[in-house]
Amino acid sequence: MILIDRSAPAQGQAPQSASADALARALDERIGSLDALEDRIRAIKQAIPGRVAFSSSLGIEDQAVTHAIATSGTAIDIFTLDTGRHFPETYDTLFETEGRYGTKIRVVYPDAKEVEDLVESDGIYGFRYSVDSRKACCDIRKVRPLNRALEGASGWVTGLRREQSQGRSHVSFAIFDPVQNLIKLNPIADWTLERLEAYIAANKIPVNALHAQGFPSIGCQPCTRAIKPGEDIRAGRWWWENENGKECGLHSRAPGSSPEPQSK
Repeated sequence: MILIDRSAPAQGQAPQSASADALARALDERIGSLDALEDRIRAIKQAIPGRVAFSSSLGIEDQAVTHAIATSGTAIDIFTLDTGRHFPETYDTLFETEGRYGTKIRVVYPDAKEVEDLVESDGIYGFRYSVDSRKACCDIRKVRPLNRALEGASGWVTGLRREQSQGRSHVSFAIFDPVQNLIKLNPIADWTLERLEAYIAANKIPVNALHAQGFPSIGCQPCTRAIKPGEDIRAGRWWWENENGKECGLHSRAPGSSPEPQSK
């Protein structure tokens, strides 16, 4: 059991760095000691004071986490970012998931004026011109909406797995995120793809139909393609860019900060 001083921070406030860092280290160890995903989810909610939010991309990893949240009866705020450029199959997954679990997933949109200004400046496919242009698009359509959605939260749950890419190979179960000023939680960080697929099949969890068509990682339609045999699972994301460090900015750490340490 993790012993937490719940008198500070106050309910609903983001934890301060010192106490949050200590909590994250204790929770990292606690999550790693549990096997069932549902137990990990409960441990997160029990340990984190204030609102805990889960950002779902509606991909296979996040569908597993959504199932565990819903079936464990844990009060975690589930939301998804609608960039305006999703595949139709992604919206189908959102509809099916809400129907399966009898809950509404909060949809967060980018600022319309910012999107209009971006397209006017760079063009409808301006993100293809350079990495900086693509990151500017991701910033407006993803990062800024995420920041708004996480305002006031004390914990941020994700579906990151270490096996997803080299850049994510050291993802912890729990770590203090100084950018968002909250504890970032990755309850399936240690899961292999085989374990994930087995969990999905055993629980008959709805998944995006594109996964069966060669799309292991699904983002915006213009920026995602199916992968070829033998390619890295994130090779289909921004495939025209260099393979090193392809991220949209949602899971980037502050400049100069140290990488997330490997959990024991």
